[in-house]
Amino acid sequence: MKFGIFYEHQIPRPWTEQSEYEHFQNALSQIEIADRCGYDYAWQVEHHFLEEYSHGSSPTAFLSAASQRTKNIRLGHGVFQLTTNHPIRVAEQVANLDLLSGGRVELGTGEGTGPTELHPFGAKVREKRDIYEEGLQALLPCFTSSDYGFEGKYWQWPRRNILPKPLQKPHPPLWVACSNLNTIMYAAKRGIGALGFQFASPEGATAWVNKYYNIIASDQVEKLCEYEMNPNLAIVSGFMCAPTDEEARAKADGWTFFIFCLEYNGTHDYAPGTVDLWNEYQAWRSTEKAERAFETGLIGSPDTIRRKLREYAESNIDQIILLNQSGKTAHSDICSSLELFANEVMPEFQAMEPEHQAWKQAVMAGEIQLEDLDINPHKKLAVAGVIDPEAQKRPGQAEIQEIARRKAAEAGES
Repeated sequence: MKFGIFYEHQIPRPWTEQSEYEHFQNALSQIEIADRCGYDYAWQVEHHFLEEYSHGSSPTAFLSAASQRTKNIRLGHGVFQLTTNHPIRVAEQVANLDLLSGGRVELGTGEGTGPTELHPFGAKVREKRDIYEEGLQALLPCFTSSDYGFEGKYWQWPRRNILPKPLQKPHPPLWVACSNLNTIMYAAKRGIGALGFQFASPEGATAWVNKYYNIIASDQVEKLCEYEMNPNLAIVSGFMCAPTDEEARAKADGWTFFIFCLEYNGTHDYAPGTVDLWNEYQAWRSTEKAERAFETGLIGSPDTIRRKLREYAESNIDQIILLNQSGKTAHSDICSSLELFANEVMPEFQAMEPEHQAWKQAVMAGEIQLEDLDINPHKKLAVAGVIDPEAQKRPGQAEIQEIARRKAAEAGES
């Protein structure tokens, strides 16, 4: 099992003139520590206009700075939006970062979220999957061809040699953002690594891993164009490691703020500067959902986290991405958490990696057949990553529509 760290660059109100500066300097120091301690990946999102929740609008700039302060840690776009960036500019920036970092780039791509992010760039939500797929088709040949033009619905340019070329050949490993089980299956069918920005129980992780690898190891893969496959499945977890469970929980309120923001931004439409999310969060943080959230994360003493990770290790998940920087979690607590986990927990699970790679090779070669587990119980995770017992009982929208059609038909017959 490999471990990543993850940056949304959350900066809750109230802000000062120094808030963003101090945050980014602290984040770079944290990645230095992670690199020194042997973490495998550092991921940064790309988001726009999402106040307090994410100030990470320029991942290439941040990761470039990190590349000069680290030696080994992989630097991941988690993800580069192909709906709001020209493919040529993506290719140029990724290749530059790969050269600056000595070939340590992981290229995660995605569609972006809703109208708040997409509309200012002229992208339409209803077309974002089409834009994304054409963007990936347009992007990838830029890394290998010295004479390349593209003519599509959304992107067009005359033949050019797009420079520089990345150090990794033919291109950095490819990932796609997966906010739900359907996009994890989409990643498998495209032969791309799945960045599971959804929160799974160990049982759910096993079902997802089996489904993902059963697809990506089969003849069901349909590439969008020519590229190297990247069979990998990663999931995100809230994280805080401290000497005791009580200390870890006291320091991990940022995790519940992260969850609150996900839920709030998904259900509210508000004008810039009109909402104080940190203030809105204060009432939510004492709810039952917030309480349950602590149980889903890797939050606790080294012994507690070790016990939870052993359950995940049995699922054969490739990577767990640890979300430590969130809310108002103190810089000093993030640093001490990273160091304690690396010293007392991480070595046991990183030592499993050769065995895991052998398992993966056997699966991809068809030598191991994975059980096709029922994924339905693991689809209905709340946005908080907390299984909502009531959600399992309520019919979904499709079921509601089917009930309505059936009742209408019955009424017509009578």
